[in-house]
Amino acid sequence: MAARMLLSHAARRGGLVLGIVLPLALAAPATSTPAQGTPWVAPASEKAKKNPTPADKKTVERGEKVAKVNCVSCHGSKGKGDGAAAVALNPKPADWTSKKVQDEADGELFWKITTGRGAMPSWRHLPEADRWALVRYIRTLAAK
Repeated sequence: MAARMLLSHAARRGGLVLGIVLPLALAAPATSTPAQGTPWVAPASEKAKKNPTPADKKTVERGEKVAKVNCVSCHGSKGKGDGAAAVALNPKPADWTSKKVQDEADGELFWKITTGRGAMPSWRHLPEADRWALVRYIRTLAAK
């Protein structure tokens, strides 16, 4: 609501202010975001979810396609968290090849992809099968 009021006020004040306020308003999370140092842990019920997609080449390729279209700008082409947009983000995007990410349960990765937090957007609008396929693809990046 505050962002809308700022946008309305900025629109009346002119383009320069709009150019400053608009990116800030669009970047503001819709809900409150935990402090950056707060661990991002999925609820136990979400962690326990099992990936319903087959662990086959077709699913991994589908997940890779999803990553290339939606995730590369932040997570990079090899999933190392070094995409072009990563330089402007704090905290930095997760390195999908890291032990930390690889040790997370499939359900936890799926929940994080679905809900987002801070600069990480929610990908809830993607089909559920695409989000699970993305998890399968992330698994193939271990130790790369």
